[in-house]
Amino acid sequence: MLRRVVLDTSVIVAALRTRHGAANRVLRLVAEGRLVPLATPPLFLEYEDVLRRPEHRLVHGLALDAIDEFLEELAALIEPVDVHFHWRPQLRDSSDEMVLEAATNGRADALVTYNIKHFAAAGGRFGIPILAPVDVLGKVKG
Repeated sequence: MLRRVVLDTSVIVAALRTRHGAANRVLRLVAEGRLVPLATPPLFLEYEDVLRRPEHRLVHGLALDAIDEFLEELAALIEPVDVHFHWRPQLRDSSDEMVLEAATNGRADALVTYNIKHFAAAGGRFGIPILAPVDVLGKVKG
């Protein structure tokens, strides 16, 4: 059963850009308690950094206060992951390593991303399914 997931930053950004997409629905499943997001402190800090960038704020239209409120609510739902093992390098993009480390160290049921190709080989090596948000929707019970 799919329950514990690591959300790539691409999913968080997409979820805030539109309320009608699969990424937004994934976040609603988190809010409903049907999915448990896993994150390390560095991954969460990346969420914060990326959401605050001017190019993303222009698209999602959220004020800094609203971003902070969203992040506070998300932080309350996250199961923190301690990194006990660094498996680097596993990926071509070094900035993706922290996402994979959260998934491997947190024993995630899946890593959810729009960048499937970036994670596919490593996901196979570690036995972690790499899913697009739309694929998650079909795997969540209830």
